[in-house]
Amino acid sequence: MDDQSFVDIHCHILPGLDDGPSTWEESLQMAEFAVSQGVVTLVATPHQLGAFSQNSADIIRETWKEFKDKLNEENIPLQVECGADIRIEPELPAKVARGEILPLGPAGRYVLVEPPPDVAIPLGWVVDALKPLGLTPILTHPERAGLLSRQLDLLRHWVAKGGLIQLTGGSLMGAFGLEVQARAERLLYEGLVHVVASDAHGIFRRRPLWQRFYERLKELVGSQGADLLCRQNPRRIIHGQKILSLDITGISLVRIVRRILLRAG
Repeated sequence: MDDQSFVDIHCHILPGLDDGPSTWEESLQMAEFAVSQGVVTLVATPHQLGAFSQNSADIIRETWKEFKDKLNEENIPLQVECGADIRIEPELPAKVARGEILPLGPAGRYVLVEPPPDVAIPLGWVVDALKPLGLTPILTHPERAGLLSRQLDLLRHWVAKGGLIQLTGGSLMGAFGLEVQARAERLLYEGLVHVVASDAHGIFRRRPLWQRFYERLKELVGSQGADLLCRQNPRRIIHGQKILSLDITGISLVRIVRRILLRAG
């Protein structure tokens, strides 16, 4: 694999399953755009549970296989693995145990979990429930999660329990507003971020602008940190390997604090 390539573990690229693309044409356009940005591998992660309880593991796998066939037909050089973006709900552990929920990629050691909207409650129980099943949960885009994003103690507790955190690349670019951008940078400074992903939903909406994500990360955490978050850890997650920790000693505390204060004012 090219060391300059990116690996995207969170992408809504399968058509007709959720709020991502509605047609195969758009899905293929997303794939072509991802390749143009340097992405060589991504995990197709349609929503599961919550408002998308109809998305069974079988339906997602069937759509994923059809998508791979279409990529081959169009000669698009993108490796696509199968997974899901799963809403946290009380029944989650039982559904995982029954095989109704899709982990990330063929190794199946990690699972993306989405926090419920406008709720700030301890989520450590998810880590405790999934550990015995051999799974490590990755909390998706908590910087965008409203009340939860303002409760750093809850996110620190999540990580201390063994859970991981995924930032959305667009959050670092201000795509969701300056407040979300400041929260994302604060999570980086705290050393609470383990992986960055696109959470792309279309060719025009939430585009996977990986080159920009990566350059922004280099400004914040340096080249080694950007490589860790965009290349090494997502690759390790897909292969079921232990992730590496971000070294926050190279982050300019003064620069980040000044930026947060400016936006808060």
